[in-house]
Amino acid sequence: MRSFTAGSRLFLSVSAIAIAAMPQLAAAQDAPQAQDAPQDPSTASDTSGDIVISGIRASLRNSIAIKRDGQGVVDAISAEEMGKFPDTNLAESLQRITGVSIDRSNGEGQFVTVRGFGPEYNLVTLNGRAMPTSTIGDGNSAPSSRSFDFANLASEGVAALEVYKSGRASVPSGGIGSTINIRTPRPFDKPGLRGSISAKGVYDLSQNGKNDITPEVSGIISDTFANDRIGILLTGSYQKRKSSSNTANVGWRDGYLGNENNWGSLAMAPDPRAANITNRPKATDVYEVPQNASYDLNDINRERINGQLTLQFRPADNLTATFDYTYARETVETRNANVGIWFNHNDTSSSWTNGPVAGPIFYTERFGQNEGKDLSYSSALTAYRSINKSIGGNLEWKAPGGVTIILDAHHSTAESKPNNVYGNSVSVGTAIFGIQSQTVNFDKDFPVISVTMYPASDRLNKALITPTGNAFRNSYFKDEINQFQMRGKYEHDQGFFDSLDFGLGYLDNKVRSAYSVLQNDTWGGLPNGAATVPDDIFNLVTIPDKFTGISGSGDPAVIPSFYNYNFERLVGILDQAYGICGGDGNCLTPFTTDRRIREKTMSAYVQFNGKFDAFSRPGHLIAGLRYENTVIKSSALVPIPVGSRQNSANEFNILYATQNSFTTFSGSYNEWLPSVDFDIEPLNNVKFRASYSHTITRAGYDQLQGGRTFDQLFRIGGGTGGQGNPGLVPYKSKNIDASLEWYYKPDSYISAGFFHKNVSNYIGTTQVTVTAPGVTNPALGPRTAAALAALGQNATYAQIAAYISANYPGTVTPQGFILGTAADPLVPFVISQPFNSKDTATINGFEFAVTHTFWNTGFGTILNYTIVNSNRDYNNTLPASISQFAINGVSNSANAVLFYDKNGLQARVAYNWRDKFLAGGGTNPFYIEAYGQVDASASFEVVKGVTIFAEGINVLGADRRGHRRSERNVTFVTRQDARYAAGLRFSF
Repeated sequence: MRSFTAGSRLFLSVSAIAIAAMPQLAAAQDAPQAQDAPQDPSTASDTSGDIVISGIRASLRNSIAIKRDGQGVVDAISAEEMGKFPDTNLAESLQRITGVSIDRSNGEGQFVTVRGFGPEYNLVTLNGRAMPTSTIGDGNSAPSSRSFDFANLASEGVAALEVYKSGRASVPSGGIGSTINIRTPRPFDKPGLRGSISAKGVYDLSQNGKNDITPEVSGIISDTFANDRIGILLTGSYQKRKSSSNTANVGWRDGYLGNENNWGSLAMAPDPRAANITNRPKATDVYEVPQNASYDLNDINRERINGQLTLQFRPADNLTATFDYTYARETVETRNANVGIWFNHNDTSSSWTNGPVAGPIFYTERFGQNEGKDLSYSSALTAYRSINKSIGGNLEWKAPGGVTIILDAHHSTAESKPNNVYGNSVSVGTAIFGIQSQTVNFDKDFPVISVTMYPASDRLNKALITPTGNAFRNSYFKDEINQFQMRGKYEHDQGFFDSLDFGLGYLDNKVRSAYSVLQNDTWGGLPNGAATVPDDIFNLVTIPDKFTGISGSGDPAVIPSFYNYNFERLVGILDQAYGICGGDGNCLTPFTTDRRIREKTMSAYVQFNGKFDAFSRPGHLIAGLRYENTVIKSSALVPIPVGSRQNSANEFNILYATQNSFTTFSGSYNEWLPSVDFDIEPLNNVKFRASYSHTITRAGYDQLQGGRTFDQLFRIGGGTGGQGNPGLVPYKSKNIDASLEWYYKPDSYISAGFFHKNVSNYIGTTQVTVTAPGVTNPALGPRTAAALAALGQNATYAQIAAYISANYPGTVTPQGFILGTAADPLVPFVISQPFNSKDTATINGFEFAVTHTFWNTGFGTILNYTIVNSNRDYNNTLPASISQFAINGVSNSANAVLFYDKNGLQARVAYNWRDKFLAGGGTNPFYIEAYGQVDASASFEVVKGVTIFAEGINVLGADRRGHRRSERNVTFVTRQDARYAAGLRFSF
């Protein structure tokens, strides 16, 4: 198998800025302080005689000092200078830290995984404050997690990223993987007038047939006045990016055993279709058959605007006030064009690899000419805007007697909603009817989709393209956080008793997610639809060239081309002719599902900080306890099913009542979270450290939401649905960390660490089968049976509907939909619900890191490797009927960076790699395959304060791929191309 990859660039600047100058909150307050580094060729003196440290090596020295002098397991990354962060994307910077890997969207870092724990297990704070998430979901359900999307924030306005891998009483709770604090700059950090402005052009090679160069502009300015008693800092950035994401997708039925006989399973003897199966999976083998396959071409246009205003006032030497306002807006527009097929699992042929997990070699289905099987040409225009706002105030008072009190409060919101009149998850379909056979071949990395049409059905005949069904999903999401914190510190600094930290906190989190769907299930084609749509609306789109370099994409059997069309124009034509949006062009409908969660948390902590000498060797001991009480109320307004209808041979819809009502459920829990950190220097420049802590991660919003929902579309075998559980308690992890570090030069070190996590209260999924009153299956009822008896077993859906309409008046709609009646059997729905399982899991691993500079040559290297193991792996040999408890995200990772920093020239080449990992489990697994990515950057200071720079992301064009139980059960293959940028930076 080819290794599919995605990654980031630049280097592992495992570093941070000293904390002493600025009153920080939460995690930031507890960050260790870097010691002054001796001057070397990477430093210089300004005219005042002050030492100015800048560049890669100076930042690296800060990072080493942070790691060496800190207590517990803390790593960080800092800006190399004001307005210049090592990476243009924060997530891509974080992956330089040992044990941190990232998830990507459209070739850019989005979420982080730490020590095998995915983004939902990591808490992200801004200046020690809990931040609301900003996500619009998929249009069908509530956003699933509290994961912070790092793509929302520009890196130019960030001073440092701090990663707390071990728990501490004074650090906010919420991440069993880590707590990541984003620190923004403050004017009192560096008094005086300072700033920078940069501009660059970005060229993304992934653009389909385009060569647009997009702009990025950012600036930061900071000044202090009145003898440094007043300070103001302003940052701003504007980014526009155009890219494309081309993906081959395959959807799958559940994992069946070879002895099962379900709809969608392989035929068994004496069924004559069994003869068309080569190497049929054995009775105990597990296999999966494809349900659908498509090639999707996505053109993406993104605009991001960030800004922050910070004011500081120091009326007295012992009193500092800080006020800040942060704004982030991201607007994303995606135009999709795709060609796809669906399987009915009737007259099929297939070939399989050997078990116990049998993978498909190919899967074929044939159709009669009278079946009118469709080749789908679909298109979509989706657009949404996410806006994050935060306003806060901070007051630090250094009281007499060595006591420091910090009061902090903020009001922050994150809101996402569609940015057009169509919605955020949209599908408008057309089709060519008349497929004779369709095949997906899985011999290569790329799933090869091929079709054969009946002679009268030319797939490139525009006159035969018929509009079919469509769906417009309107989603809304808002997260509002109001938080107050009081933090204190008593400095004793006598003997073993060094200091005491204490604090109180209150957090009120309100989450609302709502959606509605306007769906027209005319998948069999609108009447006279082909004649309604003019030919000039269609454009021919080729496929193989969109996936160049992926094994199998050049197969001559691949569908070579299909027709795309102008989305807005087609919707307008169909709305005028058929009223698909009500005739007014606005496809957004009032919300039919509306969920509200309110989560209130009271917290308190106390932490003792001690220092000692053991046999003349310095050491530290920190012990603390954190208490949290959380109360949850979850309300939901959900649609109430009252009936059903059949739209085609295997597509059915639920009919809902016109009136809904809210239901409310509640839950609560208390947590005591102890922590102990210890470190000692047994030898000069060698440090041993150990930590023990308890940490928690709260359930995702979708898991806490109330109300039972039934998925509107169901199949002949039944339907699905879900409901939340506001009574869930958090995941709880008991953590052990130990490491040994040797700092053999001021800018070089070697470290090895071990971590062990025992996690309980894992949230699993249980399934129950229920029925909904009035929701019946007409295909299995007496009317359809009578029609088949009269017309024959091969009668088409249209013929059956006509027979029922003639013999059972009033049970078929004018559009040809068969309505369910009380005489038909009730539809079984499999409802999924989260619960806290009694299962526990352990994750342990090793972290190795080397940072080395090569004398005074300017060259250096950064290497790290993380090994992660879990006792809860997914067993691919078990069928979907057995739900499994497995840990997502567990994988090894590595980073290798070579850099040069001397005489004004800086250059980096970085390789980032992550092994295959389980991205989703439960009844069926979903894996992301191993990938690695090479990035590079260089800059040169032409004159003091003026720097030119260039960078390349994914310069080798590594691609990504995912699969289910077998590598042949490919779920997606995405082509990724390089992205280049060049620009100019001016600093003062």
